Amino acid sequence: MKSLLYISTARSILDLSQIEDLLCKSRAANAMVGLTGLLVVGGRRFLQVLEGPDEAVIETYERIRQDPRHFALVKLREKAVETREFGSWSMGFEQGGEAATSASLSDQVNAMASSITDPTLRAYFAGFAETHARKQLNERV
Repeated sequence: MKSLLYISTARSILDLSQIEDLLCKSRAANAMVGLTGLLVVGGRRFLQVLEGPDEAVIETYERIRQDPRHFALVKLREKAVETREFGSWSMGFEQGGEAATSASLSDQVNAMASSITDPTLRAYFAGFAETHARKQLNERV
């Protein structure tokens, strides 16, 4: 089984309906091939981990890489894993910015990532959320 973590930039900020459509399609496709994971959106930046059968992870990442809606995909980590970190989620999701609830993106992501046993993976998500929370705060000032 494989785990792959990447970051990318959307060509434009997606509105809530576009994100919901993306999640609906992704969750259905992921369930069909046995993928699980977590997606966090901060502005135009996406941080996502995909986990599951090697071939399904590779094919899904390649499809994402070819998607013209984003650019600057950077694979942060790819490794073999014995167990899933997100076994019950076809795709967990959190979004910062205007669409977020009253809790900060950092608080939301930290709550979702609290059960991640891999400290490096947990740190990637916490750092991403903290960076985007600070950016949102600076934009308001």
